Amino acid sequence: MQAPPPGANPQAPPGNYPGYNYNQQPQQPGFHPNQYNGASNVTYTHGAGGGLQTTKQGPPATSGSMPTRQPPATTSMNGYNSQPNMAGPNMQFYNQFGGQQHGGYGQPPPPPPPGQQNMNQPPLMQPGGNQMNAGPPPPGPPRPGMSTNGPSGDPSATMQQRPPVTQPSPPNQYGQQGGPPPPGQYQPPTSQMQNMNLSGPPTMPPYSQAATSASGPQQNFRQAQQPGMFPPPSGPGMQPRGPGMMAPPGPGMPQQQPGVPGMMAPPGPGMPQQQPGVPGMMAPPGPGMMPPPGPGMPPQQPGGPGMMPPPGPGMPPHQPGGPGMMPPPGPGMPPQQPGGPGMMPPGPGMMSQPGQNQFQQPGMQYNQGQRQGAYPNQPAPAPARRLDPEMMPSPIQVIEADKEVNQNRVFRTEGRGLLPPLVTTKYDVEDLGNASPRFIRCSTYNLPATADMLKTCQLPMGICVKPMAKLPKREEPPYLVDPGTEGPIRCKRCKTYMCPQFGFIDGGRRFQCHMCHAITDTPHHYFDHIDHMNQRTDRDSRPELCRGSYEFLATKDYCRKNKDPLSPAFIFAIDVSYNSIKSGMVGLLCQNLQTLIDTFPRDYGQERSSIRVGFLTYSNVIHFYNLNSSLAQPQMMVVSDVNDIFVPLQDGFLVDVEESRHVITNLLEQIPDMFRDTRETELIFAPVIQAAVQALQSCERAGKLFVFHSGLPSGEAPGKLKVRDDRKLIGTEKEKMLFTPVGNVYEKLAKDCVTAACSVDLFLFPNQYADVATLAQVPQATGGEIYKYNFFRLEIDGQRFIEDLKYNLQRDIVFDAVLRVRTSTGIRPVDFLGNISMSNTTDVDLAAIDCDKAITVELKHDDKIAEDQGAHIQVALLYTSVGGQRRLRLHNLSLSVCTTYADLYRSCETDVIMNHVAKKAIRAGLSVPTTKIREELISQFCMVLAIYRKNVAAPTGAGQLILPECMKLVPAYVNCLLKCDAISSSHDVSTDERSYLRHLIMSRDVADTQALFYPTLIPVTTGEIREDGLPVAVRCSEERLIDRHAYILENTVNMYLWIGQNINSEWVQNVFGVPAIQQIDVDVGSLKVFDNDDSKFIHQLISTVQSSRPRRMKLVIVRQRDKLEPLFKHFLVEDRGSGGAASYVDFLCHMHKEIRTLLS
Repeated sequence: MQAPPPGANPQAPPGNYPGYNYNQQPQQPGFHPNQYNGASNVTYTHGAGGGLQTTKQGPPATSGSMPTRQPPATTSMNGYNSQPNMAGPNMQFYNQFGGQQHGGYGQPPPPPPPGQQNMNQPPLMQPGGNQMNAGPPPPGPPRPGMSTNGPSGDPSATMQQRPPVTQPSPPNQYGQQGGPPPPGQYQPPTSQMQNMNLSGPPTMPPYSQAATSASGPQQNFRQAQQPGMFPPPSGPGMQPRGPGMMAPPGPGMPQQQPGVPGMMAPPGPGMPQQQPGVPGMMAPPGPGMMPPPGPGMPPQQPGGPGMMPPPGPGMPPHQPGGPGMMPPPGPGMPPQQPGGPGMMPPGPGMMSQPGQNQFQQPGMQYNQGQRQGAYPNQPAPAPARRLDPEMMPSPIQVIEADKEVNQNRVFRTEGRGLLPPLVTTKYDVEDLGNASPRFIRCSTYNLPATADMLKTCQLPMGICVKPMAKLPKREEPPYLVDPGTEGPIRCKRCKTYMCPQFGFIDGGRRFQCHMCHAITDTPHHYFDHIDHMNQRTDRDSRPELCRGSYEFLATKDYCRKNKDPLSPAFIFAIDVSYNSIKSGMVGLLCQNLQTLIDTFPRDYGQERSSIRVGFLTYSNVIHFYNLNSSLAQPQMMVVSDVNDIFVPLQDGFLVDVEESRHVITNLLEQIPDMFRDTRETELIFAPVIQAAVQALQSCERAGKLFVFHSGLPSGEAPGKLKVRDDRKLIGTEKEKMLFTPVGNVYEKLAKDCVTAACSVDLFLFPNQYADVATLAQVPQATGGEIYKYNFFRLEIDGQRFIEDLKYNLQRDIVFDAVLRVRTSTGIRPVDFLGNISMSNTTDVDLAAIDCDKAITVELKHDDKIAEDQGAHIQVALLYTSVGGQRRLRLHNLSLSVCTTYADLYRSCETDVIMNHVAKKAIRAGLSVPTTKIREELISQFCMVLAIYRKNVAAPTGAGQLILPECMKLVPAYVNCLLKCDAISSSHDVSTDERSYLRHLIMSRDVADTQALFYPTLIPVTTGEIREDGLPVAVRCSEERLIDRHAYILENTVNMYLWIGQNINSEWVQNVFGVPAIQQIDVDVGSLKVFDNDDSKFIHQLISTVQSSRPRRMKLVIVRQRDKLEPLFKHFLVEDRGSGGAASYVDFLCHMHKEIRTLLS
């Protein structure tokens, strides 16, 4: 047994602490500690045929970049090619629609090498993948009426055209000629889809209204180039009309549809029907029309049937332009109408078809609807369709890609500005000088160097701190160091505590602070020599010199009144009014408290908890109980003057559990019987809290008050409330009044609680409006929490209530805490968000903080940051442990600094950004109308993406939406946030429920808010089980639901079990014990356990999901097409929501339109 190192607490948690010679885990093969840092962006473009064009660009890679998942073929998780062009500049890629891919953005295909035949061969789909091989074309020219597409009109077999060698390629969007890229220039592969409208209408309706879906037109099939045809286009963005192409419409001819080169308008009377699918080809001749060539007839001119022949002698040459385009105006002719070169304007009385012109964007082509082909063997045209969700960024694919790279790997914190794995990934952390991401996460790990840079991009710059986060068993907790009577070593100027970033100079006799660069003398008792690397020789034996998170034992200078604190106390205040007794809540609570008081938390090394306990009951009066160990039975004392509350006893109210166990047991057995016949319905609330504060102050202890309350406090006492739930205000500018606390009674009470270090947890059991917005004021300011059980029923909600209480009592918690964030020169904390109270601008006062509470801190610039020095943050939490020990916990983090937007966007973490903006939006909701908040959120993130598009992404066409790799889920998550009941104005959700969700979000960490905004949808009856015991989740859309299966949806608050109507009856029998789905009892709080594999599996699945959440989620069973299904569909966030909330597809179109407006 090795002796503990100098300065370490002998009662510190066990581990490889002595000498810090723990085994350095080698970096696993193929794993980089910062592989999440995506060094690319993703382009989503609505091209001309049914999908998003997605492009991955590769900006300069930096150390620690994590690519997204790369499947074997050329199509990645979002439908875009993610493989580099390994076969040279002429390498071609094919998407699932058969679009032939080339190296550039929107470039025409490169010419073949000199001397090589330009073969246009239709790609053949190989089974089991997206790879295609070119096969030889059928010999001879195509027969009349024969489609050049693949079998059954499969667009995957569409043949492409290449310009001949002798004709230069048209310039691309970069102003370069098409063809192979210059040597050494990276040309990212693209996945070009067609006929996909991403823009949305020019006048997008408000978000609260139903958003117009952008329907994509039909597939645009192109005819293969045949011998004798003119070469393809050479003009910018258009195709020259060669032989066989349609001439401009003459008098009496139908007008060409706008925006569709080479397509004819709907035929008029007496005109032949146009053949669908092949531009420029005519249907069977009508009256007076030339029939196709028959036997003995001369062959048609090259170009294909129905195409215009080359000009003969004496005929005017074809005008330049695209097929079917108007020639340039001649002398005396009126100029062209706006709308594009060579396009015919609508004539009088003609209407542009809905969904075409008003959605059209530059550089995009759309096909008009066409009639069914007249030839029997011709394939039907593909139906018009909207934006394909498969081609859009998917949270599920991003989550799974990160798990594939980082699952069960070790994240080492030895670098500066390293991006950690996502919060949805299970990983291990090795602390090597920076705090674990379980304690601190950043919105960006590469801070902008100047305030102007941050102001321009409008990215939120902040951190989410979870100082008491619970660590997995395989990770070591922060070590506890005893600094002696002198206390912790600090910088003499900025008071930063000793940390690994301090630099020792002058042989170790002095050290320099990395925050303010001040030099401080090393105390004699702390001196040690330094080596040739300027590192102290005892560095590995001192946690404060080699770890990012650690603790110091605080001296009396850090204690109240310079006295060591006493162990804290728990006070249980039980509502014994008529509703609480009748519902069975009081009986259930008293029965379980007899065993739960033995589960109180305790310090490491303690045999049992030293927390004191006290009880009081109330309705419109308060009952105190003397639990002195010398008594055989508890003594009740009633205080009826609730306007001037006082505690009638000093000794015997807060007692030791072990010493007074027999008295406590008798009290808990008697309470349900004492109030069994009560008829009192009036309640008080504020006096109960006042009594608890006085009790804690009188014994000089910190503590927590657990209030079990059933309704609106309507009794005559301070804090009396009235019903103010005016539903007419929802959606108006006065809606904020519904969430503003009433009066200042509870505000003053909350300050008294913080001063006395009394945290308040509220367990609410309402049957009607209870004004949660006002009641939540005290729990929110004191670091407490609210649990809400609407219409409490013992058989349904009883188990969930007891599980919540059990977890609350057992989890790690500290009291009487003060948190301060110190930063290096150039940045400073300016705002704090969470269940907190602040008496000044720098210190966060916390009556208590547990392992689930998080605080979001906003950072601002006060000077330019030196890029070479980086940015540094130290979070210090001074607290009293459950054992009555005063401690100081420190978390240190070093970040990088950048001067380019590319580096800034490459290091962002979307989940932290959404956590930050959600909390700011909720707080703003107390003074700003909800509609304005939603508008500002959309405007902010459109600007964020527009700045990236302008300053980082390579110049591309205006019709492309380019998203940074690390922020490609921003449109999805912003849409989810806008649909969240805490922010969305909806008549379907009660005011109390929205207030409850607002309170819940303010205290949640990044993982909880991510799951709340984008729920997890897990298939139960299908899918592979991964290492973590869960199947792979699916996207939150009704299109993903199959009526033969069952699914679990959870959002950290509720859990829904959706059962398809065509599910196997055997599975229903095994899980529910009934033969048919119609006989399932949906009014239950949990599932019965049966002795079969299906029942055991679903119970294991529910248990696994529940274990990752801090609260017990309510289980709701939903049958397909049942009355509860709309409630379930409300959380399918990718679909249209109630009240006209936009779907993911529509919202992405709307954001793209706004971004284009900003760029123009």
